[in-house]
Amino acid sequence: MSRRVRRKGAQSKDKEKTILQSYSENFDGPSSLLEKVEVDWTSLPDDTVVQLFSCLNYRDRASLSSTCRTWRALGSSPCLWNSLDLRAHKCDAATAASLASRCAKLQKLRFRGAESANAIMNLQAKGLREISGDFCREITDATLSVMAARHEALESLQLGPDACERISSDAIKAVALCCPLLKRLRLSGIRDIDADAINALARHCGQLSEIGFMDCTNFDEAALGNVVSLRFLSVAGIRNMEWSSASQIWNKLPSLTGLDVSRTDISASAVSRLLSSSQSLKVMCALNCPLIEDGTYTAYNHKGKLLLALFNDIFKGVASLFGDITNKERTVFSDWRISKNGDKSLNEIMTWLEWILSHALLRIAEVNPQLLDSFWLRQGAALLLSLIQSSQEDVQERAATGLATFVVIDDENATVDCGRAEAVMRDGGIHLLLDLARSCREGLQSEAAKAIANLSVNAKVAKTVAEEGGINILADLARSMNRLVAEEAAGGLWNLSVGEEHKGAIAEAGGVKALVDLIFKWPSGGDGVLERAAGALANLAADDKCSMEVALAGGVHALVMLARSCKFEGVQEQAARALANLAAHGDSNSNNAAVGQEAGALEALVQLTCSHHEGVRQEAAGALWNLSFDDRNREAIAAAGGVEALVSLAQTCSNASQGLQERAAGALWGLSVSEANSIAIGREGGVAPLIALARSEAEDVHETAAGALWNLAFNPGNALRIVEEGGVPALVNLCSSSVSKMARFMAALALAYMFDGRMDEVALIGSSSEGSSKSISLDGARRMALKNIETFVRTFSDQQTFYAAAASSAPASLAQVAEAARIQEAGHLRCRFFIFVLCFLINVFNSFVCICVLVFMCVWW
Repeated sequence: MSRRVRRKGAQSKDKEKTILQSYSENFDGPSSLLEKVEVDWTSLPDDTVVQLFSCLNYRDRASLSSTCRTWRALGSSPCLWNSLDLRAHKCDAATAASLASRCAKLQKLRFRGAESANAIMNLQAKGLREISGDFCREITDATLSVMAARHEALESLQLGPDACERISSDAIKAVALCCPLLKRLRLSGIRDIDADAINALARHCGQLSEIGFMDCTNFDEAALGNVVSLRFLSVAGIRNMEWSSASQIWNKLPSLTGLDVSRTDISASAVSRLLSSSQSLKVMCALNCPLIEDGTYTAYNHKGKLLLALFNDIFKGVASLFGDITNKERTVFSDWRISKNGDKSLNEIMTWLEWILSHALLRIAEVNPQLLDSFWLRQGAALLLSLIQSSQEDVQERAATGLATFVVIDDENATVDCGRAEAVMRDGGIHLLLDLARSCREGLQSEAAKAIANLSVNAKVAKTVAEEGGINILADLARSMNRLVAEEAAGGLWNLSVGEEHKGAIAEAGGVKALVDLIFKWPSGGDGVLERAAGALANLAADDKCSMEVALAGGVHALVMLARSCKFEGVQEQAARALANLAAHGDSNSNNAAVGQEAGALEALVQLTCSHHEGVRQEAAGALWNLSFDDRNREAIAAAGGVEALVSLAQTCSNASQGLQERAAGALWGLSVSEANSIAIGREGGVAPLIALARSEAEDVHETAAGALWNLAFNPGNALRIVEEGGVPALVNLCSSSVSKMARFMAALALAYMFDGRMDEVALIGSSSEGSSKSISLDGARRMALKNIETFVRTFSDQQTFYAAAASSAPASLAQVAEAARIQEAGHLRCRFFIFVLCFLINVFNSFVCICVLVFMCVWW
């Protein structure tokens, strides 16, 4: 705020009052209870109220302004409206027109996208000095020309960092003609900037001291020699320049002080020519320039001229500009900000350097070139941390975004570099980022939350974030009315919720409610925020206690709503995963039944198993698997077409991921507990794909496929189908060679049920609808099954112990054999008892009939 405003508002006789509690400084116990006193909040000094307004975002200002007429007037004070950031808001012509009455003194504007660019002319801010826009791909020459014509006092224009592909030299000429006071012009990604456009800037903008043509395709480097007022120039990211001619022309610019050639193919000779020949050049920034990164220039100060490159110590180089002023090289930027010495030229250089370094480091981090790990660990991380303390808001934002970006080494799998993340932590970066997240500026909140989220993928960093109060900060930001802020905060909670030790803290901070509310707040049009919110809820729902919190907060309804209506596959996947985790606690809470009873839940999950996205299919099948443990859900899933959908899924996932195979077979296993569903699965062709999955190399898939085939084998018709489809060799192979003890056990059970004699009658008729079965040898299959069952049983005890126990039937001996036969995962199948008696019968009676009878008794006992 440039000045303090003290304006006395007219006071109404009926003053608005509120009851506040007065707290005594000396609280001696119950006798000094708090007194309620009446406080007239309208009597606050006007300048105090204005200062309060200045600490709020636009939405909160509007809310506070609506409380009374006096505060409405104070909320429109010009000093509160000299800067406007519209990036997080939808700004159309109507919105801009409604703001126009407050923007008469507006000086600085930030916007996002072409719609906002077209609308800002309606703000009627004729005194606008600075315009900064991003997401500018759709901005046209016409829009930029009108923008320039409406704001003749413009001193700074910045568009980028994304490419401004539809802007041409014609628009730049219009800017030159309409904005004679222009001092700074930064444009990114323009295809061609011809000599006429640059010469127009030279003729009409006599005060133009800074030009940035970043990542442009072509421009006339020779014409830049005519912009004699130029002090700072950036051509970062331009790869096809004529450096021999450019270096000869630019070294003649009388005022050129700073030059940024980062990410270009500048040659060593051109660098040498510019540093040795230019009379005014003081700083050249050449980060990530391959042709000079061979150690040629190792000096920090070349005859009083500074070269900043990846192979140099940048802190030491910048410190050399100050002589003996700074004591510590690593604190050079903070020391300068504190001192702000009287050297105006040096202050301008440092301000420009902050912006250039933040831009260059971010773009380098985005590309993530190889062999830069040493640079990031040695000085890159520390540079970004220094820059987030800048007084320039856009520098702070870019530095925070750089921290969020440079740690990520694999976007697809959300993998971060542990060394880089921990380097940020060691240098105090978490504390700095959390301080930035507390800012009232929403742009800073968003980028700081993004950095915290990405860094928190590392478990050590996540622990530090939690210890420094980051969970409460992120939970607060998740309640923001700014979608971008809420989205990044939800991402932070998503990553933190991976750690079991953080789940409870997130719930205690109100994070569960905040995440559920996000889904209702942006049910459409906010795919990013919805995916992050659903992902965080999915992680939290894996915890029994937190799953109850999710349900109590309305999470079941919210997640089902996403599964039913959202078309974005990332959201569908996380919503289905969250529902799967909610349904996984059937033994300890009622969420399994609650999900099944939510209107449209089962139908939506069945539909998602048909998705083209493998992750969606996998999570939906997993949810149906968990839900099928509830009797009512099991039948409702079948009624919703679940049998057909899951059989179809199993038929198409033979080459899919292990996770999808396991869940597809698991869901069929769960449904097949019901006899009617078991018969339906066999009728729909579910036997063959389950046999194929039983041949998988993954033990988890072995277990679910064997479990499903075991349930199917209860039905004689299905048993015959298993034999006909070649299931006996597959089950024998599982029984003899699977790594999973549980899979071997269930394969043996399936084989025992198949050959208990009931299948023989069915085989005479055939399992097919035509009434004729495939040519099979039941006797051969039976012998193979029996032999392998006996072999499987004998693997649970050595021969001597087994025969001794069988002969004596002594309790101690029997217990010893039973313990050896125990399968921990199959306790609900009473397998200790089953395996022992099965072993006993095989050895004593050698009767396969006894085996079958025993199987039947033990399973239904």
